[in-house]
Amino acid sequence: MAGGTGSRLWPLTSVINKHLLPIHDKPMIYYPLTSMMFAGVTDIAIVSSPIHLNQFRTLLGDGSQWGLRLEYFPQKNPGGIAQSFSIAREFCKEEPVCLALGDNVLFGTGLGRSINSNFDNQGAQIFAYPVSNPSSFGIVDLDESGHPQSIVEKPKVTSSNLAIPGFYFFDSTVWNKAEQLKPSPRNELEITDVLKHYLTDGSLKVVQLERGTVWLDAGTIENLMSASEFVRVIELRQGFKLGCPEEIALRLGLIDQGDFRRLVSRIPQSEYKDYLNQLT
Repeated sequence: MAGGTGSRLWPLTSVINKHLLPIHDKPMIYYPLTSMMFAGVTDIAIVSSPIHLNQFRTLLGDGSQWGLRLEYFPQKNPGGIAQSFSIAREFCKEEPVCLALGDNVLFGTGLGRSINSNFDNQGAQIFAYPVSNPSSFGIVDLDESGHPQSIVEKPKVTSSNLAIPGFYFFDSTVWNKAEQLKPSPRNELEITDVLKHYLTDGSLKVVQLERGTVWLDAGTIENLMSASEFVRVIELRQGFKLGCPEEIALRLGLIDQGDFRRLVSRIPQSEYKDYLNQLT
């Protein structure tokens, strides 16, 4: 989901979609895209405003260079995250689906294996991440057994500090649940309302991200800069890149060595190309 107006990042977003802004050395959308690759998702619908879709097509193409299938769908009006279900319904064929927000960065050792192995296509699965400012996020409250009790969007007062990152798994009942949504007071279809349907019928699973996992929402100027600095430091200290679709496609077996070398040969001479060349 790469729509919205990007108003919190204005004037940066006056001429470019926020999900194409850089987080250190790569476009923002590379990070949730590669998280989906780690989760085993290879058929991906990219939803954005009509005026920005060609920018995404220019950057990402049809995805075949990474062993993916990418298609593009316009969100004609900014009607909320949950509007993506009606927009991409035909593409997804009403099957179980993973939804990722284009401004979310997830990083952690073994995170790919974790998000790929937990969901069994039954109910819905979300993640929980402790934050110091819960009033800025959707918050889930858990009981002593780790079962969700309530979900509140940006609560002023809450007993929980567990934010819900923008990375969700839903079973095939989500399509009917999404049909039942009514616009919120801000005239949007809220993703929290979808989650509440699963909470009510007892089929919402919450996985707490392990300590050491990092989740960053890059939707504000401060968070965009923090995310860039985090990625810069990790790449500098550890010598590998985060959110690199070429490398991940190779390591996951979505492309072979020959495909990888041909792909790298088409990249202009740059530090990014130098990094990829040393992988073969």
